[in-house]
Amino acid sequence: MSLEERIQLVNQKIEAACQRSGRQREDVNVIAVTKYVSLETTGAVLNHGLEHIGENRWQDAQAKWEAFGQQGTWHFIGHLQTNKVKDVIGKFRYIHSLERLSLAKELDKKAASLGIEVETLLQVNISGEESKYGLQPEQASSFLREISSFNNLKVIGLMTMAPHEEDPELTRPVFRGLREVRDHLNGQALTAEPLAELSMGMSNDFEVAIEEGATWVRLGSILVGKEEGSQWA
Repeated sequence: MSLEERIQLVNQKIEAACQRSGRQREDVNVIAVTKYVSLETTGAVLNHGLEHIGENRWQDAQAKWEAFGQQGTWHFIGHLQTNKVKDVIGKFRYIHSLERLSLAKELDKKAASLGIEVETLLQVNISGEESKYGLQPEQASSFLREISSFNNLKVIGLMTMAPHEEDPELTRPVFRGLREVRDHLNGQALTAEPLAELSMGMSNDFEVAIEEGATWVRLGSILVGKEEGSQWA
């Protein structure tokens, strides 16, 4: 299947999920996850009009960003080590994986030194899996209060990762749970503006995530393809 055909298939699936849940197609944004594909494929993704690029590690992203950083909007969607903040700050518009105070401090410090504001999403571990990073749902309110004085961080939403399930329907409680946490936080008015974004759903389960309110879906294999030697979740 060509890239153009995969894009068309994904758009059809998104439109159907929006129709089922009474949502507008324009409320769902696609992040093309290019971690496991080549520089050439990343360029093709951008040339086909997929503006949003997601990468998990700076080591994998560096060559791609240096080649195409001015062409798209870049999202850092993986676990971010504090000592790597200096590499990604100012290059990735969105950081989807804020989940500890030390990282918030470093992001705020580096952003202040550059005179910029970094848009972030809190990573919340809804599933409770020990293998996954993220705040526990009950920690989110206190975390937002802790970072409320960080003038160069703007929290715009929440992110989570669901377990990989053969039956995507089994992921629904995780996605619903993230939406409920977001709504609870908004009810507390802990941020200057309401948290609008929900980054959730990947190739295996994004349709369910959309039905539960995802505004960003992170798509790898179903969208950008599978290259020899790569392993896809």
